[in-house]
Amino acid sequence: MATIRIPTPMRPLTRNQTEVTASGATVREVLKDLDTRFPGIGARVLDERGAVRRYVNIFLNDEDIRALGELDTPVKDADRLTLIPAMAGG
Repeated sequence: MATIRIPTPMRPLTRNQTEVTASGATVREVLKDLDTRFPGIGARVLDERGAVRRYVNIFLNDEDIRALGELDTPVKDADRLTLIPAMAGG
């Protein structure tokens, strides 16, 4: 299972856990399993079409999935996904 690092604003959805695990062969499958385990988190990460929301960045280990295969990026059991909501302000 991959380890997913949960940002502070999304932790209420994971019972305040900073890291959780989920299984899947791709980022998309891992996120689907994550939403099954913690309902509601999928809607915070993916839009209605199933694409990553504009204000959310997802890193696989140290690489932005946008520079890889996006949601179809392969995931291994030892991998770490990090969810990072974009910050705004001035």
